[in-house]
Amino acid sequence: MSNTSLYEIITTLILAALLFFPVSKIIWTMSVRRLQRKTGRQLNQQEIEGQMARARFITVFVVLLFSYLFNSALLGKLSG
Repeated sequence: MSNTSLYEIITTLILAALLFFPVSKIIWTMSVRRLQRKTGRQLNQQEIEGQMARARFITVFVVLLFSYLFNSALLGKLSG
C-alpha cells in the first residue's frame, strides 16, 4: 500500500467521521417531520428513537460515499 492510497483512506475516514453527526441530525429531522406530516400527529419516544436508528444507518453510506467522491475530486482522480 503506497503512501498516497493510505492518505486517501485516512482522509476519507476522517471527513466521514466529521460529517457523520451533522448529516445524521439533518436526515433524522427530515425523517421525523415527514412521518409527523404523514401520520398527522406527534411521534412517541419509541418512534423517534426508531427514526434516529434509521437516520444513522443511512448516514453511514451517505457520508462514506460523499467523502470518497470529494477526496477523489480533490486529488484529481475524477478529472481524468
